[in-house]
Amino acid sequence: MCEKSLETMSLKGGSLREKSTQSSTEGGGEALYLYCVGDSAIEGSLGNIGIEQNMVYSIPYRDISAVVHKCLSEPYQSNDEETVKEWVLAHQRVVDVAWERFGTVLPSGFDTIIKGNGTVSAEENLKKWLEENYEKLKDNLERVKGKAEVGVQIFLDRKVVAHALMKASEEMKGLNEEMKEKTPGMAYFYMQKIQRALKRELEGKADEYFKDSYGRIKKYADAMRIEKTKKTEGDRQMIMNLSLLIQKDKIKLLGEELTKIKEAKGVETRFTGPWPPYSFVTAT
Repeated sequence: MCEKSLETMSLKGGSLREKSTQSSTEGGGEALYLYCVGDSAIEGSLGNIGIEQNMVYSIPYRDISAVVHKCLSEPYQSNDEETVKEWVLAHQRVVDVAWERFGTVLPSGFDTIIKGNGTVSAEENLKKWLEENYEKLKDNLERVKGKAEVGVQIFLDRKVVAHALMKASEEMKGLNEEMKEKTPGMAYFYMQKIQRALKRELEGKADEYFKDSYGRIKKYADAMRIEKTKKTEGDRQMIMNLSLLIQKDKIKLLGEELTKIKEAKGVETRFTGPWPPYSFVTAT
C-alpha cells in the first residue's frame, strides 16, 4: 500500500498538532494512544506494530472499536526530525492495518492521547468518550464506508507545451518572423514580446488543462479537496493537487481516466493511494 505523504497525513500546515482527548486532570500515569476508530466490535491484538513497536490492540464499544496502545500521559515530542517522521509513519501503518481489519476506520490525528487519573482509568475515559460521541462516530463511519482516499496530481512539461504553443500561435509566429528582419537591438525587444506572449499562452493552457481535468476527475469522487500545489521543478509545473474520497470500486475507472488525461502533449499525471480517509473525516 502506498504511504500517504507526511504533510497531508498528519503534519497539516507543516507542524505537528499536539492533541489530547481527555476528561481528567493533567496528572501523569498510564494513558492510551488512539490511532483510529473501527466500524466493528473487535477485541484483540494487532501485534507490536505501534509507535516504538508498542503492542496495538482494540477496545470495543457497542458495534465500534478504538485502536490503541498503552503509553505515558505525555505527548510524543522530539527535536530529531527523523524520529518524528518515524513516529508519524508508524501511526499511519497502524491505521492501514486497522483499515484492512475493520474495513472502515476514522483515523485520529497524530498524538491523540486519552489520559486517566487517580480515580478513573484511561480505558474508562476512552469508553466514556466513545459513548458520548457514538452517534457522530457512526455517522462518519457510514459516510466513508466502502470508500478510500486517493491523491491525484497533474503536471505540465512547460518546455514541451511551450514548443507546441510556439508552433500553433499566430501571434508568436508573426513576431518571430518580424524579429528576423530587425537589428540586434530591436530583436531583443521582439524577443521580450514573444516571451510575454508565451507566458500568457502557458498560463491560459494551464488553466484550460486544470478545468478540463478537474471536470473529468470530479465525476468519480464523492468529495474532493484542492491541496496546495508545489513549486515548479525545472520545466515541470504542478497545476493540480487533489485529495479525493472515492468508492473503492471506482478507483480503477479513475485510473483509466487519468491515463486518457495524460495523452495530451506535455501533460503528466500522478496517482497515489488508496488510503484510509485522512483528509475527510477524523475520529477526534
